[in-house]
Amino acid sequence: MGAFQKFENRLEQAISGAFARAFRSAVQPVEISAALQRELDNNAQILSRDRRLVPNSFHVELSPVDLERLAPYDSAMAAELTDALRDHAAQQAYVFPGPVRIAFEEAADLTTGRFRVRSRAEAKVSGNDTRTQVGRARAVLEVNGTTHALHPPGVVVGRGTEADIRVNDPGVSRRHAEFGVSRGADGTVRLAVRDLGSTNGVVVDGQKVAQSPLDDGSVVKVGNTTLTVRLVPDPDGSGASTGEAHR
Repeated sequence: MGAFQKFENRLEQAISGAFARAFRSAVQPVEISAALQRELDNNAQILSRDRRLVPNSFHVELSPVDLERLAPYDSAMAAELTDALRDHAAQQAYVFPGPVRIAFEEAADLTTGRFRVRSRAEAKVSGNDTRTQVGRARAVLEVNGTTHALHPPGVVVGRGTEADIRVNDPGVSRRHAEFGVSRGADGTVRLAVRDLGSTNGVVVDGQKVAQSPLDDGSVVKVGNTTLTVRLVPDPDGSGASTGEAHR
């Protein structure tokens, strides 16, 4: 029995065949599974002789009709698709940079029975701050769906365990960049980023820099990972402005 036949059997058992009946004349789950596996094969990046990095974040775009039919079964289908991807990755020595995520979205330009897959490698990100610390911060970094506090004097972003914000991205150095944070006498938040001698450098709003001041909405790229700076207004309602941080 082939891998795709096993996938279909598992899916039908998981949802009692209802999904297969609903989609009999529309897009087929096995087609989506095959397309997702092709995304891995076509986008694999060599890490070493025996390891290749592959995407782990997937957006499956469907026609409005197909998405509506899928809605009652999307969780079960996503779980089965994820298991199938993990099996394929294990067979091919692929490495996911973080948890596998599959989301289904509507695309008005697609007709019934047609779909499109978009993928990207989304590094797992972890930090040391608590939810309370993030809630009290006047500035934060948003990275791959996670939020991290920017408190004075600042934080180091990198792949190593010594970094304050750890990014599991092979393009990120162990200590890649330092985000400096200070507050002026008037309470304004001052932010800047500094390259710590990384291999692949730091890019701010599309420009490679050695160091640079940051503003609300500044986009910083390290390796293949994008970090977005967000300022949070003070509880008294006053806004927070930024400028270069002095350490």
